[in-house]
Amino acid sequence: MRSGVRRVLATTLICLTAVAVVQWRASAREARTAEAYPPTGQLIADKAREVHAQVMGEGPDLVLIHGASGSLREFTFALAERLKDRYRVILLDRPGLGWTDRASYRFEGVLNRAAESPAVQAEMLQAAADALDVKNPIVLGHSFGGAVAMAWALSRPEDTAAVVMVSGVSQPWPGELDWQYRIMDTALGDLLIPPLVSAFTPERVIRSNVEAIFAPQSMPDGYLEHIGPRLALRRQTFRANAQQVNRLRPHVVDMSSRYPDLKMPIEILHGTADEIVPLRIHSEPLAQQVPGAVLTRLEGVGHMPQHVVPDEVEAAIDRAATRAGLR
Repeated sequence: MRSGVRRVLATTLICLTAVAVVQWRASAREARTAEAYPPTGQLIADKAREVHAQVMGEGPDLVLIHGASGSLREFTFALAERLKDRYRVILLDRPGLGWTDRASYRFEGVLNRAAESPAVQAEMLQAAADALDVKNPIVLGHSFGGAVAMAWALSRPEDTAAVVMVSGVSQPWPGELDWQYRIMDTALGDLLIPPLVSAFTPERVIRSNVEAIFAPQSMPDGYLEHIGPRLALRRQTFRANAQQVNRLRPHVVDMSSRYPDLKMPIEILHGTADEIVPLRIHSEPLAQQVPGAVLTRLEGVGHMPQHVVPDEVEAAIDRAATRAGLR
């Protein structure tokens, strides 16, 4: 009996030690990441929540909204620099990602599967935009950010000059999400995976995953070092991203039924080789739903047009500005 108790106590001690080591290592890596990739803009407070925003250039307001596992650094790598000579570019970290807080305390914590809808995210970002005196903006969304851009337009149809969708999520999709997201939707996955990912993911795995996002094109030199991919591997950020992706589909079901009411110009760009957010599931239906929407198919392009064919993205923004009477 005593030997059995000793074994239980020894096993418990080993488990607790392992947990402590993992959490310590995750905390240390997160601290180094924060030091290497601090906020590049300003933190705008609203209702005890902060939104990280960066403003560049002058001209008509242009809001850029990044995708899943991303931050506003996605656009400061190259695109924003190309646009700031004729637009006031407003870059925003989405709730729970980059350096923006979750939209409220009810979305925080371990074993909490609640997540901000695109509408809640848009509302939080709009409050920050209001604080920056943003007026009648063009709103560009990439990937998951496309759903937030559409929610922005639906909530402020009279104060959104135009929308530009770049490989954007806009429709409910068939089938299930990848296994990585499904496992994060379990209690055990939510408890164990974020600290393990934060503590132990090697650089070669990070590089391989990012390269897969660019396929069939190549990742640009310097991109990985600029965006700081370990920002997305911080425990709370990793949880926020998984929760938002896992809870997204019902919201786009509702949103898609209201797209025909939108009257502003909408430019849609999508690569024909995009296997992450497929053209036929998202952008082709969206082009049919919104009166006057213009779809540009990018032959052979994958999920990252803003880096692979930036001229096309820039031209779409300029078309949207012209159609909206801003140029």
